[in-house]
Amino acid sequence: MQIIRPIRPDDFSALKQIAIDSGHGFTSLPVDDHYLSNKIEKADASFQKQVSQHNQESYLFVLQDMQSGEVVGTTGINATIGITTPVYHYRQTETQVRSAKLNLTNTVDTLKMCNDYTGSSEICTLFLAESHRKGYAGRLLSRVRFLFMAEHPQRFADTIIAEMRGVSDEQGQSPFCQWLQQHFTDLDFPTIDRLMGIGDTDFIPQLMPKHPIYTKLLSDDARAVIGQVHQKTKPALRLLEKEGFKFRGYVDLFDAGPTVESKLNDIHTVKQSQQAIVAIREMNNTVNNSVNDTVNDTVHGKANSDAIYAVCNQKVADFRATCTSSLLYDADNAIMTLDPEVASALMVNAGESIRFTKL
Repeated sequence: MQIIRPIRPDDFSALKQIAIDSGHGFTSLPVDDHYLSNKIEKADASFQKQVSQHNQESYLFVLQDMQSGEVVGTTGINATIGITTPVYHYRQTETQVRSAKLNLTNTVDTLKMCNDYTGSSEICTLFLAESHRKGYAGRLLSRVRFLFMAEHPQRFADTIIAEMRGVSDEQGQSPFCQWLQQHFTDLDFPTIDRLMGIGDTDFIPQLMPKHPIYTKLLSDDARAVIGQVHQKTKPALRLLEKEGFKFRGYVDLFDAGPTVESKLNDIHTVKQSQQAIVAIREMNNTVNNSVNDTVNDTVHGKANSDAIYAVCNQKVADFRATCTSSLLYDADNAIMTLDPEVASALMVNAGESIRFTKL
């Protein structure tokens, strides 16, 4: 069984290995000990904090294999972006130029730097070790953030965004960034990626072009990758598109990867997830029936569903989530019967509530 839980200080080594394995372009996890330590510290404080409205909290979760104890993935949410450190994007626009005298009109595509997503919440830092990229682990890592949001909506903004990694090669070079380096920044993509990762963005207003960029002036390679994602990011983008996230013309400043967005209450998992009261199947194959006498006592053996569910508790600092088919759901009475090991992993007792959705 695998569980998702809040990151802890003793996860530093695992998080650093994830940062190394994630490679270039994974801006939210630079290989920087000081930054990673601060990230864990901020996440720990955010999970402990009592929150009535979203502020600058940062929630970072890890996926842990219960049998080996190994941390094999991570996923995160920033409650509010752009307040202390500006968040920049390019917005794709069309500009019409016209000569009435010559009766000529041309439409020119441009990229205009903006801060339009200031104040939004951001899902980020999704990475799963290659050894575990099978089954439902990836889907659980992606969708658990929305279960957490559905359970604690006051902690997040109305608009949720996700910045998708853009196209770069095995050496970490981005065709779009190479054009910027040649004409404006004199910085290669790995250097920029590291600066962005540690929150050092002062160079952006200092070095980046002050006026909209006409895309026709870009190299063919740079223009071709605008709004395109890295090969390894395509599965993550497909999952978000199924959740209702849409691309509205905003791209990253340096690799031109797309940013997708959704309103919190329009996210599929947020809308479709449900709450239920927990009942626990005892070791003698009976159901702990103190919750509700209508739980079906005639079902014997291991609780088992025909579907895989993502299930989480209602806690924050002790948040736990997993995916399982070892459950039975009584829809008429909103009671979920769990096997003892699943209930234990989720840190829930009979009579407490959980939230769940089909994977």
